[in-house]
Amino acid sequence: MKGEDMTEQERNFLEISELKKGFGSGDNRQEVLRGMDFSVKKGEFCVLLGPSGSGKSTLLNIIGGIETPDEGYVKINGDKLEDMNEKQLTMYRRRHLGYVFQMYNLIPNLNVKENIEVGAYLSDSPLDIDELLHTLGLWEHRYKLPNQLSGGQQQRVSIGRAIVKNPDILLCDEPTGALDYKTSKEILALIEEVNQKYGNTVIMVTHNEAIKQMADHVVKLRDGVVRHNNINQEKIAATELDW
Repeated sequence: MKGEDMTEQERNFLEISELKKGFGSGDNRQEVLRGMDFSVKKGEFCVLLGPSGSGKSTLLNIIGGIETPDEGYVKINGDKLEDMNEKQLTMYRRRHLGYVFQMYNLIPNLNVKENIEVGAYLSDSPLDIDELLHTLGLWEHRYKLPNQLSGGQQQRVSIGRAIVKNPDILLCDEPTGALDYKTSKEILALIEEVNQKYGNTVIMVTHNEAIKQMADHVVKLRDGVVRHNNINQEKIAATELDW
C-alpha cells in the first residue's frame, strides 16, 4: 500500500488540516497546536518527532478522538471526526484504532493471552490470537501474569492487545520511553514487523531523533507547528538504529 498505485483517498488516508488547539483562557491561555497541516498514506509508518511541548501528544489525542480541536479537522479514510457524535466516536476508537503507550496498562489478574483477548473482543474481525502470540514472541509466556514478565515482554503484550483488533491505525505514544536500549530496539523492530505484516498505518510519537531513520514519513514538530514534513528516502531497519 506504499506504492504509486494508490487511490487519492489512500494517499490522504489520514488528513490533518489547519489544526489548532489551546488550553486555558485569558492570560493563562496556551496555544498548543497552531495550525498543523499534513497527510499520511495508508499503511505508512509515520513518526511525529519533537521535543516536550511541541504538541505531539495533543495531536495524537485529537487523532484518537480523545480531544477535539478548536479549529481545523482530522479526516480518516474520508470521514471527519468532527462530524461524529459521541457514540460514533466510541465505535471509531474501538473498531479502527489501536493504542500503545509508554506505560503498559495491562490487567494484572489476566495472563498474557487473556490481556490480548481483551482487545479481540472489541473487534468484528480480530487477528488469530495464537498466530499473533508467535509473531510477538510471547507463545511460551502466554499463561504468565504481567508481574511475571520483563518490561519489554509487557510492552509486547500491550502491542498485541492493540494490534489484535486489526486496527486501521496504530497510535504509539513514546512506546520505548520506559525501556532500555536493547529492549527499545526489539520493540521498534516488532512494531516495524507488525506494520509490514498486517499493513496497519503506524503513527508514532517520539523525541528520539534516531527513530526517524526507520520511518517512511517523518513530521517534525516544534511549538505547535510542522517544521519539516519529509518522506524518508534512506530508510533503515530498526535493528540498525543507533543512539
